[in-house]
Amino acid sequence: MMAQALKLDSRISFRTSEKTDDGLTEVDGFGEPGPEVWAGKVDVSDAERLRAGQVSSTLTRRFVVASMALTRAVTPKDRLVYDGVDYEIYSIKEIGIRWRLEITAGAERVDP
Repeated sequence: MMAQALKLDSRISFRTSEKTDDGLTEVDGFGEPGPEVWAGKVDVSDAERLRAGQVSSTLTRRFVVASMALTRAVTPKDRLVYDGVDYEIYSIKEIGIRWRLEITAGAERVDP
């Protein structure tokens, strides 16, 4: 992907992984979405997913964000929120010298 040419024209946020007490035990959960940041979004093509051996009903996307304290604190345990949908974070990698981050994430496809 040409990250330098990608426009950061979408708004995303993150939900931090946290443990909550349900009265009996602690369970894994996620907090409320945090502040929004600008991101570029690219859908992973079906051909690319097939080459990677993925066969599923998930929608895989790559999001490129500016590398800043908020985005560098994100881990694959957290969730990315785009357009009201929670995405599981698969991977996070640096682009350039701490200039931008590329986050690959997926969500179950929702039929309208």
